Amino acid sequence: MIWVDADATPRAVKEMLYRAAQRRGIQLVLVANSWLQIPKSPQIRLEVVGKGFDVADEYIAENVSSGDLVISADIPLAAAVVERGAVCLDPRGNVIDATNANARLAMRDFMETMRESGEAVGGPKAYSDKDKHRFAAALDRWLATGRVG
Repeated sequence: MIWVDADATPRAVKEMLYRAAQRRGIQLVLVANSWLQIPKSPQIRLEVVGKGFDVADEYIAENVSSGDLVISADIPLAAAVVERGAVCLDPRGNVIDATNANARLAMRDFMETMRESGEAVGGPKAYSDKDKHRFAAALDRWLATGRVG
């Protein structure tokens, strides 16, 4: 099963996931704080959760199973699903799994502290075609083998 933290996932990534779910017959669950238009398909489901900080993340973390794939750029969510035996793939094609989740979480916390102190500014670079291709390649690996790495 593939879970998507849908509120922050780029449209291009969602479209790739829709095609993959329908083509491969894999269940795709998008979790969001508000209604999203999704294709009508028995493989694709939308779960609208309550408004609030991390409500969608908590829903995914509570319902994910070992072997599932989670699509999210949220590092705390990634760390939580890795603890449950899932793998997280961010929209840029970066894998977060048991080998790197703790390090990624520590770096995220460090950067947040730097931003709060005024030492680090700015955000992530714009989503690019290179990011789309890297994501597509990692998704294809997972679909073929059940592993992204």
